[in-house]
Amino acid sequence: MLKNLIPAKILAAAGLALAVSLSPAAAAEKLTVLLDWYVNPDHAPLIIAKEKGFFDAHGLDVTLVAPADPAAPPRLVAAKQAEIAVGYQPNLYLSVKEGLPLVRFGTLVSTPLTALVALKDGPIKKIADLKGKTVGYSVAGLEDALLGAMLTDAGLKPTDVTMVNVNFALSPALVAGKVDAVIGAYRNFELTQIRLEGKEGTAFFPEEHGVPVFDELIYITHKDLIADPRLKKFLAAVEDATIFILNHPDEAWGVFVKANPKLDDELNKTAWADTLRRFAHAPAALDSERYERFGEFMKAHGLIDKVEPVETYAPKLP
Repeated sequence: MLKNLIPAKILAAAGLALAVSLSPAAAAEKLTVLLDWYVNPDHAPLIIAKEKGFFDAHGLDVTLVAPADPAAPPRLVAAKQAEIAVGYQPNLYLSVKEGLPLVRFGTLVSTPLTALVALKDGPIKKIADLKGKTVGYSVAGLEDALLGAMLTDAGLKPTDVTMVNVNFALSPALVAGKVDAVIGAYRNFELTQIRLEGKEGTAFFPEEHGVPVFDELIYITHKDLIADPRLKKFLAAVEDATIFILNHPDEAWGVFVKANPKLDDELNKTAWADTLRRFAHAPAALDSERYERFGEFMKAHGLIDKVEPVETYAPKLP
């Protein structure tokens, strides 16, 4: 009887509300993120965002993929085989020069990690001591430019040293005495790795010796996706994860190694502590002058032909 006293429109609205309340939650939006290398503490905000549910909270279903070939992620994003890749600010200029449709939309590690490293008990006490010595490297081009600027800052010329390609065996080559120093070593990893091998290393930082400061790791995407609303959600989740890591580093480390048990060792635990302060606290923030300065550096060292407007490399999210 009471039902017959309720207007039909009200009954219909109530039925619709009940149906909505009983329906499954809206499906999370999928994103594929290609890492720059195998999982390591440099990727902590991404791992924590996934494991602690920060991506879920922002309506994202994120898949993290470690590449078989570290050079592949930017090209796969350029080919729209994935939405996001972790890349390097210096490499972005080279990608744009090559014509790849890639842009930076956020920062993961906001300071350089790469360094020039020598053994503390060896002959290299200052950069000027490299005259007539050998320097190991992994990737030609950018590392040559970094070393060249550091040598110039110390009053030397690039021809004053002999460059030796040691592939990616930087620390082993240095410890074994095959070279006098290495360029491209990560200060948050190699110094600990050298110590674990029974030696002590000394690092010379490019940004203190003639090289403009730059972001070591950035988030890149296809330029056609810069207006995709998923990117803002992604950065918001990563920022939440970064703040969690900074506030709860020990708990975050526990989450990290639970997800990656093989990394629960002294090397990675030390790297974790050495990397925390270098994460971008505001991943979406952009220092345009920094990008312009480094573009000028790349051009001055013959790595790019011209410096494009910053918006070409790093447009603002709408």
